[in-house]
Amino acid sequence: MEIVAYGVLADEEPLLREAFERAFGGRHELRSLSLFLDRDTAPTAAGREVVLSSVNDSLDAEVLRQLSEGGTRMIAQRATGYNNIDLAAAEKLGLTVARVSYYSPYSVAEFAWALALAVDRRIVRAAHRTREFDFRLDGLMGRDLHGRTAGVVGTGKIGAAFARIAHGFGMRLLGWDIAENPDCLALGMEYVERERLFAEADLVSLHVPLLPDTHHLVDAGALGLMKDDAILVNSSRGGLIDTDALLETLRAGRLAGVGLDVYEEEAGVFFLDKSLEVMTDERLARLMTFGNVLVTSHQAYFTRDAVGQIAETTVANVADHFAGRAGENTLVRASTV
Repeated sequence: MEIVAYGVLADEEPLLREAFERAFGGRHELRSLSLFLDRDTAPTAAGREVVLSSVNDSLDAEVLRQLSEGGTRMIAQRATGYNNIDLAAAEKLGLTVARVSYYSPYSVAEFAWALALAVDRRIVRAAHRTREFDFRLDGLMGRDLHGRTAGVVGTGKIGAAFARIAHGFGMRLLGWDIAENPDCLALGMEYVERERLFAEADLVSLHVPLLPDTHHLVDAGALGLMKDDAILVNSSRGGLIDTDALLETLRAGRLAGVGLDVYEEEAGVFFLDKSLEVMTDERLARLMTFGNVLVTSHQAYFTRDAVGQIAETTVANVADHFAGRAGENTLVRASTV
């Protein structure tokens, strides 16, 4: 049986293929495509019982209908987030949907810190200068993070890993979540109301999933509470930040630095080469004009360790489907399976 994977990156493909070989030994053939799954590309999945999706695919009700009519019975999302999949429509159509509920939290936590340090110490600007043999220090002054306050929004596995690094820097820890993490409490974290966290933190890092309740969690009100010289980092989901409000905040000369690995309108832009095109997303283009803003293309998870775990879990989810069982990663299970 041929299984098709969409949105496969060049460095991801061999890890995914190796995981399939170990699990299935050639019983199933993997076809890896770089194109993303959407209404235009859904017909290419015709005849494939299993489809492997990526976080930037668009699996709305119409795409799912096309997949179902083409014979697809199972969608294995190669990511933790699944806000790009209409689960209600999948259930109605009798599709099984699974995700990767866990992979290395250190990949994202460490990258969030890379963003924080890069904007704090003006690393990108410094690197551009030295490439031109300009070795001046003007405009490159950062500040010590030791002794300052880190606000961790979401203290699950990734947030806790971020907090442990902050603790190593000697930072005071504030946390906000629906439940307190004992590991974070052991580090001395104080759980506070969201408003207090935004007001007191020198560095705010976001580690919550994108849900209706967290959409635009960082809005004009939250940004207004933040210190003028605070740093904001988002390595979770773009929709957590109201981009228009962030732009207004930056235009007002507030915030020492912003590190964004995600963007709320990243679909159709991130993971693609747009260098020879006119950037039609005005908000993204404006973000790029601020010298204290660093944008990367959703790469926080992209380590060999994490991508390898994602591949292994995806293959396990497919094996569960063929065995007619639901696992801990199953979001929707078709009644016919």
